[in-house]
Amino acid sequence: MYQATRTLPSIHCPISSRSLLLPISSTVALADEASEMRARGESVIDLSAGRVSEATDREIGAAGSAAIVQGITHSTPARGAPDYLLAVAEKLARENDLIYVPETEIVATLGCKNGLVLALMSILDPGDEVIVEDPCFVSYGPTIELCGGKTVVVPTDPANRWTWTREALERAVTPKTRAILFCSPGNPTGTVHTEANLSVIAEVASQHGLMVIADEIYESVTWGGRRHTPIASLPGMQSRTIGLMGMTKSYAMGGWRIGYAYAPALVAERMTMIQGHLSTCASSISQVAATRALRADISKRFATTLWREWEDRCVTFTGALSKIPWLRVEMPEAGYYAWIDVSQTGLTSTEFANGLLHEEKVVVVPGASFGNASDAYVRATCVKSRDEIATAAVRIRSYVERVAATGQPQESLL
Repeated sequence: MYQATRTLPSIHCPISSRSLLLPISSTVALADEASEMRARGESVIDLSAGRVSEATDREIGAAGSAAIVQGITHSTPARGAPDYLLAVAEKLARENDLIYVPETEIVATLGCKNGLVLALMSILDPGDEVIVEDPCFVSYGPTIELCGGKTVVVPTDPANRWTWTREALERAVTPKTRAILFCSPGNPTGTVHTEANLSVIAEVASQHGLMVIADEIYESVTWGGRRHTPIASLPGMQSRTIGLMGMTKSYAMGGWRIGYAYAPALVAERMTMIQGHLSTCASSISQVAATRALRADISKRFATTLWREWEDRCVTFTGALSKIPWLRVEMPEAGYYAWIDVSQTGLTSTEFANGLLHEEKVVVVPGASFGNASDAYVRATCVKSRDEIATAAVRIRSYVERVAATGQPQESLL
């Protein structure tokens, strides 16, 4: 095994204050730690990051491979390849009842995270405020800060399916507010916003002249017969919404890093200009594969096979966890995750997650990573293999029963 042995001279390296203040992505860090433990031969089950057990569909992968063989390996226009932009527009019309012009209102992105950066940089000036949910995806706050904005956290109401009340949202608006950023279907809660939930956001945004950034990466994986409603479909909202969608979750294409944004033409133009500077374009190969994935026949096949299998695993795993005393969990309305209330164990989310990792080799994400209001919860991915989720449920039961018997994790007794 290669090992670096060079001794570096002691030289002062300038490091930006914002990078020093930036917290590490807890989901990525936990997944990386799990990988390192497995490399050491430890039997770790990683339920942290939202990564499914399946590889990308062979037909989609073959399209990407063919692109390489055919020499489609050069940069596309910054906005995206025309075929991909057209496929996105057709998908939005077919599946989301949204009409967007591919040449002016859609941008190919390197997944939703890149889309969020482009969206924020296109609408924010330094010091502008963006309202986000508590709990919310771990990267929202750091991304806003990196883009020069200020994060304003507004707790959601767990009694109202983890959505905002009109009063709470109104109180957060100031003269510096420029946008509302939210996720539906929600991560980590799995909430699918109803039209009534969306109307609260739409009314506040319209009244105060705000943009809305909608993270809709889980829009295709809704359970129990539910259907995602884009906030852009509400009256008057298409002109003030930036929607972020992609292939990384619904099509098991996480490593392809491909997604898309839809927005008013002026915003999409700014996003395209910024992308030209930051990354030139999304991968030409990934755009070819994603174009194939967006075909109606492949979407239908996924909807009737892979997505149904994921829903069944969510039912199975949350059902097993709900039978464990001291834990409370319900089937998510959408998405990949079990949002588990661990408060009856007497542990904080960080204590629970650390103990579970070191005692039972199961990785979950502490709820505190998603916001101050979520320290009673941990998030666990449901869409690993059936063997993994079955074994994980057994290990989690063993851990919880041991904590209940001793009053604390064994690690804290050392």
